Amino acid sequence: MNRLRLIFDNFTLTLIAVVAAATFIPAHGTGAVIFEWITRAAIALLFFMHGAKLSREAIVAGAKHWRLHLLVFGCTFVMFPLLGWASRPLIEPWLGAPLFLGVLYLCALPGTVQSAIAFTSIARGNVPAAVCSASASSIIGIVITPLLIKLLTDIDASGAHSTLGAIVDISAQLLLPFVVGHLMRPLIGVWMDRNKKWLKNVDQSSILLVVYTAFSASVIDGLWQQVQGSELLALLIVSCVFLAIALAFTTWAARTAGFNKADEITVVFCGSKKSLATGVPMAQVLFSGAAVGPALLPLMVFHQIQLMVCAVMAQHYARRDDPPVGQPIPADTPAS
Repeated sequence: MNRLRLIFDNFTLTLIAVVAAATFIPAHGTGAVIFEWITRAAIALLFFMHGAKLSREAIVAGAKHWRLHLLVFGCTFVMFPLLGWASRPLIEPWLGAPLFLGVLYLCALPGTVQSAIAFTSIARGNVPAAVCSASASSIIGIVITPLLIKLLTDIDASGAHSTLGAIVDISAQLLLPFVVGHLMRPLIGVWMDRNKKWLKNVDQSSILLVVYTAFSASVIDGLWQQVQGSELLALLIVSCVFLAIALAFTTWAARTAGFNKADEITVVFCGSKKSLATGVPMAQVLFSGAAVGPALLPLMVFHQIQLMVCAVMAQHYARRDDPPVGQPIPADTPAS
């Protein structure tokens, strides 16, 4: 557990350093074009690796828990969007329109993959169900997230893409590499499992590269003139409140539905989290250059808070006496 917390701290500090680098040394001109192409390649590699990590055995083992998956999807794509929509009269004047758009974007995103599985494994939950549910959430989000953004904001993505065009573009960047990676798992799966310790660095580096490229464009377009320090503090409070509501709701819903403790853990960790790995590349498709930075700030803040809180929760769950359910599946460092 201490090792995981150390990794969280290192990734958080590195993420802050990347944002600072983009603020003071943003990529522009030819450099921005080069970074854009490198970023696209990094995104493709990231989702190729996600697909290659997903085993057929995990899909078969987890797919039978359809009630659990429906509950997770309901929390991810219904509860969160309703929470964002209902909070608009209170939160938008406090945060300002650009950051509140980011809050709505956060609410529309799919859940995490690696970190949801990792925390479920640490807490001795139903890992096969977590693998299936988290992976399915990521894939479904490719279609659902642009539709939810259209519904919640009453705009057609950023105005630069139609909703259908955004779905096609996101599918080409995320879903296609994911499918190719999964189809190639019989050939490279053993190698990836054997080298997962250093492959996680490729995973995190891809996220950091995309964050740098996105924030560089936003800084050049005046990000820090739009967002003030008081609004960042307000965003921190809003993120904590949203996470507390999500954790309380998923716990209550799992217990009301009659799930055992292992399944409850899976619902809590899969249904309350939002994916940075999926959200960053999606934002580049859905929003214009000036809007990408404010759209990503709520996700980045929420992401760090959810990792720290869920690390403590996983340790608490792990102390219980009942035996774990299913065979443990090695999980990579939480980064998504």
